Amino acid sequence: MSETLQQRIFDELEKIVLIDPHTHINPHSPASETLADILGYHYYTELAHSAGLPRADIEEPGIEPKEKVRRLVPLLEKLDNTIQVSWLLEMCRELFDFQEEDITVDNWESLYDGAAAKMAQPDWEDQVLKASNLEQVFLTNDFDDPLEGFDTKRYIPCLRTDDLVFHLSRESVRERLAKATNVDLTDIDSLTQSIGKLFDHFSSRGARACAISLPPDFTPTHVSASDANNALSKLLQGDSLAADDAKTLSRFTFWTLAEMCAEYRLPFDLMIGVNRSVYEEGVFQGQDLYDMRTSLILYRDLFNAFPKVTFPISVLAQTSNQELVSYSWIFPNVVTNGHWWYSNIPAHIELDCRSRLQAVPKTKQIGYYSDMYKLEFALPKFRMYRRILAGVLAQDFVQNLHWTEERAVELGRLVLRGNVESIFC
Repeated sequence: MSETLQQRIFDELEKIVLIDPHTHINPHSPASETLADILGYHYYTELAHSAGLPRADIEEPGIEPKEKVRRLVPLLEKLDNTIQVSWLLEMCRELFDFQEEDITVDNWESLYDGAAAKMAQPDWEDQVLKASNLEQVFLTNDFDDPLEGFDTKRYIPCLRTDDLVFHLSRESVRERLAKATNVDLTDIDSLTQSIGKLFDHFSSRGARACAISLPPDFTPTHVSASDANNALSKLLQGDSLAADDAKTLSRFTFWTLAEMCAEYRLPFDLMIGVNRSVYEEGVFQGQDLYDMRTSLILYRDLFNAFPKVTFPISVLAQTSNQELVSYSWIFPNVVTNGHWWYSNIPAHIELDCRSRLQAVPKTKQIGYYSDMYKLEFALPKFRMYRRILAGVLAQDFVQNLHWTEERAVELGRLVLRGNVESIFC
């Protein structure tokens, strides 16, 4: 493959103004304040812990930001082969004018101080967005988020529903739901009414999606209101729910969310296959792993029952991506969505990207999302994806299929931006 061809395509992809369709940005504090906000990202803390840094040193209560960075920096030498450290270096070079080959115990302090000075500038948020060529950022909002105090045209609300589906048995969750909706939870009708009020609230503030992360053994099927009411009644009476009752209530709540997505014409983002707290001694957010027991066959009832709801699907394993490709090939309402978590490294992205582009209708692919917690990560993450996408477009489409460069770039534009607009906007 011609490197100059790939570079030309990459240069064109770099010009595309982006919409990031899935992040964990706090819109009240979207950009970093110190380098600790960046190195504190779970990718670095879990890798540092894996490479030998004790969890207690990473998560010591009250640790100052600069001290946290001082403890993490020596581990970077063990991690310099990883894509995550390449993100870090690219970010520091592009945003903080860092000129060294590596971040070391000898140079990190000057980087820390220089980054802090830049981050303190009043327009730092705008600088980062401009450097990243990023126009809009989708959020992950708790169901009781008031959605106030930020620009909902720049930071797009999305309703995250994990607590409703899997933690309604917690009194604190039910109290939050009642406070957010002004509806007392007394029976299954009041639960449905509460969920409807949440959709009213989010839709009125420009929400573009509903989203949930799902364990490998969850099966979304329709359950009757009477069965769900029986389970909810036991819960409200203070009884401990049996496993079957808990599943009934979770399935009813999930199905109701899908019904609301149909009514409000919102896509339902499904992130499928994460098994929580596998490594119990891991650092914060470094305990969860994917599970090979996941299969989309568990979702066939859902996909068949809601043909008008678009389901952007994220999966974690290579075999799951192959299955996702086939489901998106067949089901009109199933869309491939990004490269999630443990799949977010170039070796996996290239295989997944190539198989999707070769098999799935081009209008049903959302190429990438950053999953970031701070804005600075958009630049290196999206650039990584653009490089891979440019290579696939150059080899598979220009060289192998004899497409023009312009046609290949338009395909790249579709998966990077156009489909985000048509599916979510």
